[in-house]
Amino acid sequence: MTTLHLGTRKSALALWQAHHVRDLLMALYPELVVDIVPMTTEGDRQLSGPLQASGGKALFTKELETALLEGRIDIAVHSMKDVVAELPAGLTIGAILVREDPRDALVSPLAAKNLRDLPQRSRIGTASLRRACQIRHIRPDLVIENLRGNVNSRLAKLDAGEFAGIILAAAGLKRLGFAERIRAYLPIEDSLPAAAQGAIGIECRSDDHETKRRIAALHDTDTALCVEAERIVTGVLAGGCRLPIAAFASLEGEDFTIRGLVGEPDGSRLITETRSGKAQAAKALAHEIAEGLASQGALAIIKRLLETNG
Repeated sequence: MTTLHLGTRKSALALWQAHHVRDLLMALYPELVVDIVPMTTEGDRQLSGPLQASGGKALFTKELETALLEGRIDIAVHSMKDVVAELPAGLTIGAILVREDPRDALVSPLAAKNLRDLPQRSRIGTASLRRACQIRHIRPDLVIENLRGNVNSRLAKLDAGEFAGIILAAAGLKRLGFAERIRAYLPIEDSLPAAAQGAIGIECRSDDHETKRRIAALHDTDTALCVEAERIVTGVLAGGCRLPIAAFASLEGEDFTIRGLVGEPDGSRLITETRSGKAQAAKALAHEIAEGLASQGALAIIKRLLETNG
């Protein structure tokens, strides 16, 4: 029997993802034992204040990547939206799984079909500047408050009456069995998703060819094409920083479309770009999106926020 050590964060969603990957691998390779190794990351420890003020890059991946490089684990399973644009030397993303629903979702006890149906000055919880700036653009009257923690703790705060609604990734809610809690799926025209939202990635050492061979069987090329293009946009603009930046790509046959957004945190201005073409031009179109956003003033917004948050 061969044992593969799989590193993961300890949150319920991260553990779901880890067990999902373990089950897929063990179904493919009956001789393989996958040992799950839960770890606590800096992002898990820093639960007060906005994410962008907590250091931004690698908050949820650094400890796992250190364990990979030191040989304590063989693979790390990540939400791809948490993975920085440039990986540490010696590491690679060996597989990206089929993507779950990439949209944001409104969870609320109110009978609201969308953001526009919420009562005036409703309190909305989110830890994401990306979500906040788009919500404020649509509904500047809403009171957006920082909400950190795992999915269960955020839902508990909603249920305790602290918020009229909270915004979470639809993928996480579905994976944890909370799909029935979703009041409304936010269309991408209202809330463009984070780059790689809904996608699971498996990271490994670049020179571990046997592990790379095994996990390659889980790789979905269409998801990877879209995720890699989205990550080009955020990588060109600001690396892995948690800023009001969104990128979402879709593929229908060979027809590829990618959208990008950078917003003022107060929602007063949203800079957007859209490009379409054939799948083979995905990377070039992603660079065009980043360049188009930059030409409209996106870099000035990003620079100011980076300087403000140190």
